[in-house]
Amino acid sequence: MALLSRIKHAFSGGNDPRNAVRPLYLAIVHAGRDPDYFRDGAVPDTIQGRFEMICAMLCLVLLRLESDAVREGHDVLLTELFVADMDGQLRESGVGDVVVGKKIGNMMGALGGRLGVLREAFAAIDTGTEPVAALSPALVRNLYDNAAPADAALRFTAQRLNDNRQFLAKQSLDALLAGQIAGGQNG
Repeated sequence: MALLSRIKHAFSGGNDPRNAVRPLYLAIVHAGRDPDYFRDGAVPDTIQGRFEMICAMLCLVLLRLESDAVREGHDVLLTELFVADMDGQLRESGVGDVVVGKKIGNMMGALGGRLGVLREAFAAIDTGTEPVAALSPALVRNLYDNAAPADAALRFTAQRLNDNRQFLAKQSLDALLAGQIAGGQNG
């Protein structure tokens, strides 16, 4: 019986250190799929639009973790889950092995670029710039693929992302790891 338990444990991923951040990653994906962003925020409901929203939510959490003195590698583990998830999504959509690595590299570059742009935008907000003004260039370029939506949609998305950032700032690390990231919105 002990052998069977060990085999079951090995295949269940019980020793995977990413399990510590898995509820957080699932909450990020859930928040990135919030239909309000696609309806009220006019984010294109496409594969690229959904990727961009998950990426935006992941960036919010990664930026929050940067402010934590003791991250314990949670940011790295989250990024590893993101890569594993995107790898699986690509393979499910029929992308071949030869191309998956290049696409994952492009996604990681996109994540890093968005992280830097959002870090700068939020720093500007923290010094008094209005959220829409600070976030609009990045949102139009990334979420909206350079096609600016109506002002109300852009305002909705910028404000919601900033509200989520403020909610995350108030959460303890334990609350974050438990997946409490969405400030009462669909998650």
